Amino acid sequence: MRRAASLAVLLLLTACSPTGCDGTPPAPDKGPPPAPGDTVGPAEPPAEPPAPETPPEPEPVDWPHDPPGGLAPGSGSGATDPTVWAAGMRFPMKAGPAYANSQVYGYGGFAAPGPGGQCDPRNYSYPWRDNFCETRSWTNGLCPAGRGHQGQDIRPATCVKKVHEVVAAESGRITSIGSYTVTLLGDSGRIYRYLHMDMPGVHALFPDAASRTVARGQTLGKVSADFGGSATTIHLHFEIKAPVDTGSGATVMFVPTYPSLVDSYGRLLNGAA
Repeated sequence: MRRAASLAVLLLLTACSPTGCDGTPPAPDKGPPPAPGDTVGPAEPPAEPPAPETPPEPEPVDWPHDPPGGLAPGSGSGATDPTVWAAGMRFPMKAGPAYANSQVYGYGGFAAPGPGGQCDPRNYSYPWRDNFCETRSWTNGLCPAGRGHQGQDIRPATCVKKVHEVVAAESGRITSIGSYTVTLLGDSGRIYRYLHMDMPGVHALFPDAASRTVARGQTLGKVSADFGGSATTIHLHFEIKAPVDTGSGATVMFVPTYPSLVDSYGRLLNGAA
């Protein structure tokens, strides 16, 4: 009888309802405790993918060129004015490479440094050289001697006539087409002169006054050797005239061409003509 009573008490203690022996619901199973170093809390959102890297700026394309006033040896005393008189102009040839150097003092010229014809590879190589103030008979008020070349000779990529295109340095109007000179009055007021192009080709492109308003970079003709019946080499002679303060007012005159050509050629090589 005593044994039966003990079993009854044991069953009473163990036979609790699902709400607990005192009516309190059991605590939910939270699983094992966190390990040391674990964090407890809501899951973090997935990380955003990293932003794409900005590609580095390309290195500027450069080419060997002497400073302004760096004339060929024995060719004269050059101006050293570094002013870019035609900032932002288009290089006057459609494509490179091109070689700024002297025709008279280059190989094949009458004052050549040695034997060789106008197509000598040494004429079609760098470095560039200024020849605005080389010894010539033309009036040039910005040169030390008061005379000089007035512009810059530029050879095209190859020694071949009527292949390499010449283009407008800026938008404007062609005001004159002579026997070997084309004159462009730019919208800026600057004057550009192009010499020794294939002149029949120029006349075919601009047969009348209505056709002579041009856009920057528009083809004007092709490099040749036209010189009004006289001989010259295959090249483009390029000039810039701009107002210059002479102390007694502004005078439109020939200005150093080389710095503007260096600036525009650099942009051409870098794809931003």
